[in-house]
Amino acid sequence: MTKFKRILLKLSGESLMGEQGYGIDVKRLNEYAAQIKDALAEGVQIGIVIGGGNIFRGLSGAGKGFDRVKGDQMGMCATVINSLALSSALGAIGVKSRVLTAIRMEPIGEFYSKWKAIEAMERGEVVIMSGGTGNPYFTTDTGSSLRGIEIEADVMLKGTRVDGIYTADPEKDPSAVKFNDITYDEVLARNLRVMDITATAMCKENNLPVYVFNMDIPGNLHRVLAGEEIGTFVHA
Repeated sequence: MTKFKRILLKLSGESLMGEQGYGIDVKRLNEYAAQIKDALAEGVQIGIVIGGGNIFRGLSGAGKGFDRVKGDQMGMCATVINSLALSSALGAIGVKSRVLTAIRMEPIGEFYSKWKAIEAMERGEVVIMSGGTGNPYFTTDTGSSLRGIEIEADVMLKGTRVDGIYTADPEKDPSAVKFNDITYDEVLARNLRVMDITATAMCKENNLPVYVFNMDIPGNLHRVLAGEEIGTFVHA
């Protein structure tokens, strides 16, 4: 038995780079697809949002002279590229998936609606929701929070390259201490950059719990679904 019936899985665009430093590492992509296939086989309904930081980040683009709105739109397109890549990897191992886009992009993907997403998940398809919220000035974390709330997910599983939330960045501060669980209020009060403030506030207001874990270790998604405490649980 799994701990959750329906999940919103947020995947990091940066993690998709693997060891390459840019773009999509096919090995990492296939590892993600295999973990998702295993979760689906356990009866979990899966919605996915992927970031685009391995290709382009709107905010960093704005810092280099790009118009912020156009930069964010480029970032949205990057999430669509990643979503198509994951859909292709899932199809290669026999998993049905559907790419929905926040901006009309037929025939690349279908235009997103809550009902379309839920119906596809109930049929056993993996639904990949791309394009963020469809609006500039919002991150894919906020897009994940919005989609997780809309599809009535039991939890947002935030797959990152670290194994949870720490008092400081563990990649920079070796003395950082990990939290096993933490409240939304404490995340905001400590200014822990797990997600942006808007995303955290949305999860808090709509009571969507978040579980942060290291998705880059094969088998970790199964461990989280089985109830193993390998990450950090964020709750009210």
